Amino acid sequence: MDILHRTRLLIGPAATDKLQKSTVMVVGCGAVGSFAIEALARTGVGNLVLIDSDVIEESNINRQLFALNSTINQPKVDVAASRIRDINPDVNATAIKTFFDDATELSVMPDFVIDAIDTVSSKIALYKWCMARNVPFVSSMGAARKTDPTQIKIAKISKTSVCPLAAKIRKIVRDEHLNDFDVVYSTEPATVTDSARIFGSIITVTGTFGLIMANYAINAIIHK
Repeated sequence: MDILHRTRLLIGPAATDKLQKSTVMVVGCGAVGSFAIEALARTGVGNLVLIDSDVIEESNINRQLFALNSTINQPKVDVAASRIRDINPDVNATAIKTFFDDATELSVMPDFVIDAIDTVSSKIALYKWCMARNVPFVSSMGAARKTDPTQIKIAKISKTSVCPLAAKIRKIVRDEHLNDFDVVYSTEPATVTDSARIFGSIITVTGTFGLIMANYAINAIIHK
């Protein structure tokens, strides 16, 4: 039995083969992205393109899979790629250490994109990149300042509520006449924190965001 034996038993050999031949690009390898990446690798997605400009910090350890005491100060994409190869050596992991923006040039053409970016301008740039190339994607809204994973949902950005980040994105999408698209968001009101610059977050929520996004991508590829 190989490492995908139980996956194959569940979804069948044809769907498993589709995943192995697919390419998923994950932009943002932190609290949400790390869980999405892990799930994709363990489910057998054959090619992963990982984009992030940050290095791992001690403060990441409470919620990011790639953050360990042994990986502090290392680029997130490099640690992610190394971990993926350890999980499944058959996965082709491409690490791109860059900040995604309007000027980003990529030679890859993924089958699906997962947006796990924190910065609004980068999210909009990624949406436009995907729409211009007709690449399907799903986007994460705000996972910080939330404690209840049962209030996480999937909806079109136009149908979101409560989430402040989703409200910002909704306005830009409307003002710039971008196509509607699916997002993962929470209907839980944000908790009040003392700092306006740094938001608290917990792995049970951020991790759930990432797993839901990975599951969305897997289903989109299987049923394409």
